Order: sequence, then C-alpha cells, then structure tokens
Amino acid sequence: MPIYSEKVMDHFMHPRNVGEIENPDGVGEEGNPVCGDMMTFYIKVKDNRLADIKFKTFGCGAAIAVSSMVSEMAMGKTLEEAQKITPQMVADELAGLPKNKFHCSNLGAQALGMAIQDYLNKKKAKETGEPVSVQAASHAHGHGECFCPYCEEEIADESLPYCQACRATLKFCSECGKPVSPETKTCPHCGAAIKS
Repeated sequence: MPIYSEKVMDHFMHPRNVGEIENPDGVGEEGNPVCGDMMTFYIKVKDNRLADIKFKTFGCGAAIAVSSMVSEMAMGKTLEEAQKITPQMVADELAGLPKNKFHCSNLGAQALGMAIQDYLNKKKAKETGEPVSVQAASHAHGHGECFCPYCEEEIADESLPYCQACRATLKFCSECGKPVSPETKTCPHCGAAIKS
C-alpha cells in the first residue's frame, strides 16, 4: 500500500477548486487507460492569466490530490507560467508521490496544458476566422513524461517499438506522441484515431 505525505492526504481529503466552470474558456482532459484515472480541467482566462480553474477527477486519492495541487499552483499565473508546470514540480509540491503513483502528476500537468491549448486554439480561430482545431497540445517528451500503458514505467527510448521495461509492443499516437497499446483504435490521451 502506498505511503502518502500529509500534503497528499490534505489535498485528497480537502481538494481545492473542485467543480466545473460554466462556459469555460478552455477544457483539457487526460486519462490513463491502465489505472483508469481521468482528469478534466476547466479554465477561465483574463488578461492572459488563469482567473479561475476547476477540475473533475475520477480516480485514486493521488489523482485527486494532484488535480487539487495543479489547480492551486496554476491559479493566477500567466498562461506561459502555467504551461511550465511539470509533473516533477507537482510531485515536489505534494512532498513526493510513491513511484507507482507518479503518473498522476504527469496526467495533471498534461490536462492543464491541454485546457490552455484549447483556449489558445479557440482564440486563434476567433482571430483568424478558421475552424477550431481539435488537435491536442503538442507533447514534447522530457524526463518523466512518457509512460508505458502496460507497466507504467517511463519509456527511455521512444525510437523502439516496445517498452524497455516490460517489452510490451507499443504504438505512438501520431497526434500527441504518447504510447498506446497496438490494438487501440482511438488514443485515450487526445482522442485521435490511431492509424494501423
């Protein structure tokens, strides 16, 4: 059984910013097909700052604590500052997460990033008159950001068609770049169709 810090337990038992924003400026959803955690972030933007953030999370205590912490860390920040929140920063703010729960901090940072990207896509579409792009935010993999959907270990070499930890065969989504199982037809991360 994972040992959680007092901070994780506080954010799990008393989560901040839970709920849904009516007519949000941006929405981002992220999930993990292995553990079943699903996070949805809603944002309101004013003068390039996050004026309000709400979230709905279905998942374990760590997932709820991460969502709560991400919302607190991002509130009031500029969009650029909020986009720089990393999974490691979230885990550090929570005084650490067990290794098998670190993926929750990854999901939280990504869901927030997707909400910001959704807002930016809508803003651009309004300015240019072009239709809103449903493409997910670009996913630049850094250390601690790309995990196997089977064993949840970090993927060290994305050029290989398998997980180096469990040797499971993988595909990578052409839209968001995240690993998915070969039989997946729709990316659980960004919703894009997976090409055979």
